[in-house]
Amino acid sequence: MPALEASAPTLANLATETRRYPAPGAFTAQANVSAEDWVQADADPVAFWEDAARRLDWAEPWHTAHTWEPVTEGPDGELSVPTAEWFAGGKLNVAVNCVDRHVASGNGARVALHFEGEPGDRRSITYADLQREVSRAANALTELGVGKGDRVVIYLPVIPETIIATLAVARIGAIHSLVFGGFSADALRFRVEDTRAKLLITTDGQYRRGTAVAVKDNADAAVAGVDSIEHVLVVRRTGDDIPPIAWTEGRDVWWHDTVGMASDVHEAEAFDAETPLFIIYTSGTTGKPKGLVHTSGGYLTQASWSHWAIFDAKPDDVHWCTADLAWVTAHTYEIYGPLSNGLTQVIYEGTPNTPHTARHFEIIERYGVTTYYTAPTLIRTLMTWFPDGVPADYDLSSLRVLGTVGEAINPEAWVWFHTHLGGGRLPIIDTWWQSETGASVMAPLPGVSTLKPGSANRALPGLSTLIVDDDGNPVPFGEGGYLVVDRSGPGLARTVWGNPDRYRDSYWARFWRQGYFFSGDGAKWDADGDIWVLGRVDDVINVSGHRLSTIEIESALVSHPAVAEAGVVGVTDALTGQAIAAYVIPAAGSHGAGAEHPEYWLGLADELTALLRAHVAREIGPIAKPRDVVVVPDLPKTRSGKIMRRLLGDISDGRALGDVTSLQDDTVPARIERIVLARASH
Repeated sequence: MPALEASAPTLANLATETRRYPAPGAFTAQANVSAEDWVQADADPVAFWEDAARRLDWAEPWHTAHTWEPVTEGPDGELSVPTAEWFAGGKLNVAVNCVDRHVASGNGARVALHFEGEPGDRRSITYADLQREVSRAANALTELGVGKGDRVVIYLPVIPETIIATLAVARIGAIHSLVFGGFSADALRFRVEDTRAKLLITTDGQYRRGTAVAVKDNADAAVAGVDSIEHVLVVRRTGDDIPPIAWTEGRDVWWHDTVGMASDVHEAEAFDAETPLFIIYTSGTTGKPKGLVHTSGGYLTQASWSHWAIFDAKPDDVHWCTADLAWVTAHTYEIYGPLSNGLTQVIYEGTPNTPHTARHFEIIERYGVTTYYTAPTLIRTLMTWFPDGVPADYDLSSLRVLGTVGEAINPEAWVWFHTHLGGGRLPIIDTWWQSETGASVMAPLPGVSTLKPGSANRALPGLSTLIVDDDGNPVPFGEGGYLVVDRSGPGLARTVWGNPDRYRDSYWARFWRQGYFFSGDGAKWDADGDIWVLGRVDDVINVSGHRLSTIEIESALVSHPAVAEAGVVGVTDALTGQAIAAYVIPAAGSHGAGAEHPEYWLGLADELTALLRAHVAREIGPIAKPRDVVVVPDLPKTRSGKIMRRLLGDISDGRALGDVTSLQDDTVPARIERIVLARASH
């Protein structure tokens, strides 16, 4: 595994005494979780998760806590699909656990959501308010014909209606699938078609970077001709700030005319623990995005417990997870985790530099945020804006826990975060998990763990991770390999929507004999047994925490008439962790006089870069735009025709090339290198 071995010296240097921060003493005595919890959880993991489940309200108790059928090989060599079940026989309602039970316990006046719009509009919603709003939405959805098991796609920005709609779908036993508001019509259409959604919830527009941006046009294009869609429910957000929107009579309905007019009393039904709660899409190494299915009882158990444990949640906390509500980070630590624990939280619609670069500091001070959970990308951005730390104009003394998510945080950003937002005293909870796991798997615990900048430490109680070699054997401390989960929790995705074989093949087939869930990440132990995540070992690019498929981006590029072939790789980027580099072969007929010189290809790149970046943004979304477009005469391919993306990544990052013996033409990398070097000095 060359990429892992190359990273080893750097990691070894990080695991030194000078890079260790003891558990903050102020947390140790009062922390929600102690070291003893690990011991008890290891002794009986199922009993541990049963105790975690009892933190929720169940309408009916479970009779069987956990059953698991691993992958087995049949007589014909065919591998079976693994199946898991948690809390069989138990019934609960997820929305009741997130809203109604807090009102019933006397906390209806507690603020559930502080909403801050990008233009500066604000709204605070108590748990009693939220109960009424979710009940109205549940009644309205029922009137629109949505019932148990129906799929609802939610294409909204970070506004209160997004959370209200999500909880209302859960309340009636339907299945929600949230889609990032920056995705294109084609990306949205795929999700609508794949889920066979009955309802799309969207908005007229949204505010982004100081501008009102139309949204419903994308929604209309996405559902045009999709026969499963019966209604499009539209939230009025931007109003007259955008041109009038198109309207399809009989299909389109306004939120304020339906939800706004519905009864605010709704009798919630309890559903089986394994009832699907949501479908969330994640990119794969090949083919189309995978729709991961998470279930109600198991997911909520792990989401609620892990939020309470890793953020040391207290009743008076004000929690702010800065993720877009469509990402799994927000599902677990911006919707279901904090609300199930009855906390107050902040949601913010806009970008961190609108109208000024200290907007996040302003929000933390205004609402008295105590736990702040964000991406390393934003931390690195704040470092560039405020290299000397937070301006004295802002009081961030309310903060008590900091968290990071999306990719491994580089040590320099960790230290800046710890020093300038944490005052050198607050724990930083650097979490590792995935859409597939549903909740955090590895993270330090406040008051318990010794912190190491850049390390996710080790698995949480009730869970276990290993680093293994190609044969599935654990590697010694100090070495690198594949990161696997050898003991998963109840929040693990049960399947891929409509394609259980893909679920098996994507996550279980590689190490099926050992029963390991393969994360797709590489990692390294340090001498203490703590884990340092090194990133993807497949062809998925992690840009600011957004996992993007190389295949999907290549397909978008090749769909442009100016492109014959494309190879896409993730390359090192100081701001976003990884960035997208696209190597493209121009369409036939583009090779002319002077093609033997790098300058020829640089000239073509000048002509094509803006065109292709815009094309990818239309096809997939702005987040997928390549940072670099490199026009080349050929791509490094194996004899079977597979593009060796690893070599392109090595060239981009200036690393020594690995093995090239399997190439059709071993002179190709050198030609590409000459173009890249010329580009750097261009």
